[in-house]
Amino acid sequence: ILNKAMSLVVVLVALPARLAAVPASALAAHWTIAVNLLAGSLIGAWAGATWAVRMRSSTLYKVLAALMVLMAAALLVTHSTTVGTLSLPLWAQVPLGAVAGFGIGAVAAIMGVAGGELLIPTIVLLFAMDIKTAGSLSLLVSLPTMLVAFAQYSRDGSFAVLGANRRFTLVIAAGSIAGAMMGGLLVGVFSGLVLIPVLGVILLASSVKLARHD
Repeated sequence: ILNKAMSLVVVLVALPARLAAVPASALAAHWTIAVNLLAGSLIGAWAGATWAVRMRSSTLYKVLAALMVLMAAALLVTHSTTVGTLSLPLWAQVPLGAVAGFGIGAVAAIMGVAGGELLIPTIVLLFAMDIKTAGSLSLLVSLPTMLVAFAQYSRDGSFAVLGANRRFTLVIAAGSIAGAMMGGLLVGVFSGLVLIPVLGVILLASSVKLARHD
């Protein structure tokens, strides 16, 4: 739950922070892409949150471990290879976008993340967007998707943990805001050649720890 809350903070701060690199006019020109993905991701987020609430803790740990491996693989492939485009006709592109959105929304809701690691390559692959525009569009999709997941989690009373860990939550939130602002302003300045492999290793190590959790 803490991770979900911090992810929302990051998305809320990163989106306006990226406007210097990707202006609002550029995003508005591609609003149909966000709508296409949201058609599936909103439903997926509700379903994913429902599954997560109902899962036994031991099962959820294993599911999270597997999804972390998926995230690590998506990060490494996206940033170490040149992602092409499928050049699909509109009649195929739209349903594929909705289906992909559903899967990403479900994964993001279960893991409590924004889902950019999967949204960005999907937007590049299906809609032929450049990586910077894809990153900002992914935030537009992530925000309402996360809010839908939050609505479902709140029905289970899961967010009581935020009140019980208020000081820790506020400290992490402050760091997340600072990091999101800095990251948004530095889009394209620093190479991901070092950061992406390190993040991939952290995700893989975390997946091993979760898989062993009782």
